[in-house]
Amino acid sequence: MGIHTQKLDVTDKLSVRGLVDHVVKQQGRIDVLINNAGYGEFGPIEEVPVENAKRQFDVNLFGADRITQLVLPVMRRQNSGRIVNISSVGANIYSALGGWYYTTKASLNMWSDVLDQEVKPFGIRSVIVQPGLTKSEWSKIAFENARKNLLEDSPYENLLDKTEGLFDKIKGTQATAEDLAKVFYQAATDIHPKRRYYHSIIDHGMVLTATTMPRVYRFALNKLMG
Repeated sequence: MGIHTQKLDVTDKLSVRGLVDHVVKQQGRIDVLINNAGYGEFGPIEEVPVENAKRQFDVNLFGADRITQLVLPVMRRQNSGRIVNISSVGANIYSALGGWYYTTKASLNMWSDVLDQEVKPFGIRSVIVQPGLTKSEWSKIAFENARKNLLEDSPYENLLDKTEGLFDKIKGTQATAEDLAKVFYQAATDIHPKRRYYHSIIDHGMVLTATTMPRVYRFALNKLMG
């Protein structure tokens, strides 16, 4: 037993087809698919080029769909399978400048729920994992993209500084890759899977607050940003 790696570009149909065909040829089946490709295209909604927003959707949402469409016939023949979609607490909570990223994750949540209803009769389940901040390069890349997307003399430069400061303030809640691997494994192997998985009570609590008490969430967000 071991781990085999293969390069994949989720925006390239041929790359996706090649990977799925390779796995089926080597293993004869696919038990679990984890859709984890994604990145943050931060910046003011007014100033982010539409082309950049489209690419964000192409990776974060349509990338998951491309590979899922090819994996489902294999799982259906097996009458079993688990699709684990890595979303974000950002599907439900928000901060300035993350509009396009958060929209892709909210869309992924809805897509996963609809998919789950469609494929459950075939013994397949589609579930969501919603991590919060993680110890990775994600935030760094997201804010690098935000600065690239700012127009010259942008009125949003001060807001960018405040938002980046907000992320610095909450770094203490970051999960490690090892932490999330345990959650991914649970989502992939639970006999009776949940629709949503969270790394921590804090992450789950933020989602509950934003969805059930939106005014409280906005008040707390404004306080944190100063």
